[in-house]
Amino acid sequence: MESLGFIAWCLENLNYWTIMLLMAIESSFIPFPSEVVVPPAAYMAAATGEMNIWLVVFFATLGALIGAFVNYGLALWLGKPIVYRFANSRLGHMCLLDESKVVKAEQFFVRYGAVATLVGRLVPAVRQLISIPAGLAKMNIAKFALYTSIGAGLWNCVLAALGYYLESVVPEEQLIETVTTYSHEIGYTIMAIVAVALVFILYKGLKK
Repeated sequence: MESLGFIAWCLENLNYWTIMLLMAIESSFIPFPSEVVVPPAAYMAAATGEMNIWLVVFFATLGALIGAFVNYGLALWLGKPIVYRFANSRLGHMCLLDESKVVKAEQFFVRYGAVATLVGRLVPAVRQLISIPAGLAKMNIAKFALYTSIGAGLWNCVLAALGYYLESVVPEEQLIETVTTYSHEIGYTIMAIVAVALVFILYKGLKK
């Protein structure tokens, strides 16, 4: 309960540091939606000018990278059996984890390879967990950091743009509901664009 109170306090006192902290939590195995962090911060930036929209994106992405490294490091250190045992434990269920979610993230990683750490940041239900199979696979850490930063940065730009735009369209109390309505559709659209671009790049490479 104290942790929930702390998170609530952070949400009520958004600044660059609380944004980074909340996004680190969101990007780890602790369930927490980025839609309730970045759009309100961008909304505030548009409404009051107290924060810079680009710094909101930067600190949100930095926080996401920190959280991703937590998952990566734990998976690398603990190994697959313990990760799955944790996912099936009572504590894992309290974190809204279960074996099927970890399996889904692993399958996504196997399907897309290392690029999954980029594309996966745009996919609901995979976003927070894609770092786990990367750690289990002992993915190159520099490549992991690069792809995670690009993917998280793209997603945070989307959320920030939504929040910034909606400041002139909807009242603040309707912001989260509106963002949640459109964020999944936008995420899948971006993922499709990225997938098409990757296929095109692969095709050009094979042709050469």
